[in-house]
Amino acid sequence: MVAKTRCRAILTETKYLIFLIVFAALMQGCASLVAPGGLDATGCASIFECVEDPEVIELPTHEELRQLPPAEKMPVVAVYSFLDLTGQRKSVSGVAMFSTAVSQGANTMLIDALKTAGNGKWFRVVERVGIDHLTRERQIVRTTREQYNEEDKTGLAPLLFAGMILEGGIIGFDTNIKTGGRGARYLGIGMQQAYRRDVVTVHLRAVSTLTGEILLNVQTSKTILSIADGYDVFKFIDMDTRLIEIEDGMTENESVTRSLRSCIEAAVLELIYQGEKQEFWKINWPQRPEEEIKDENVK
Repeated sequence: MVAKTRCRAILTETKYLIFLIVFAALMQGCASLVAPGGLDATGCASIFECVEDPEVIELPTHEELRQLPPAEKMPVVAVYSFLDLTGQRKSVSGVAMFSTAVSQGANTMLIDALKTAGNGKWFRVVERVGIDHLTRERQIVRTTREQYNEEDKTGLAPLLFAGMILEGGIIGFDTNIKTGGRGARYLGIGMQQAYRRDVVTVHLRAVSTLTGEILLNVQTSKTILSIADGYDVFKFIDMDTRLIEIEDGMTENESVTRSLRSCIEAAVLELIYQGEKQEFWKINWPQRPEEEIKDENVK
């Protein structure tokens, strides 16, 4: 009789262990593992985290900018600076660090967005961020030619002047706009989920070089989502003499840099649409076939 009871207990314990193993395997689908080879591992399966190759970032706003029809006449624009005006620092456990909360390379992102618009057929962007380097190098070329009494055959043309200057910056980075979560636990098995939303805001304006008048003004914002999932098992078995403890979790943060880039690209798109509406320029929208227009008129 005692042997039968013992066998039943062992069978029950085995079933419970199998359940916990299956539960842990399912949890691994949500959180990847570090590959056995560490940083040297390559060609890992989807459940492992490996070193990744560089990639070209193409966000939805980037693709929309690139697919934009070209302008009838490409305006010449200049970007002197596009600064972080928030003054915020990264914080860890409520302590501010020296690193800034957002990227300091927003002017590079703005220039990239301008050159991406219409697949490079929308704006003629002149160099102003590194204007000191440019003028110094041009002066070196001229001075070298003069010293050797050679004709200037370098083809140095006069610098283009911009008809429009693009100004603005990152004017807001608000954290913990919305937070929440949920969780449940039953018989030592539990799960929890939490999320947080931040918001980054960008201001972009176009200023006329001839008059100094602000012609166009745009503000865009984008949310930045962070999520955390976790599962755990804390259970005593075999007459409370054995402890099983399993933890698994994953934290995923939307990239602040990519979100900022997408926000800037959206601002450039809106600037183009506003400029067309106010007749500063015109977009060469593809013409529809006459048959489609006739069908619409018939309807």
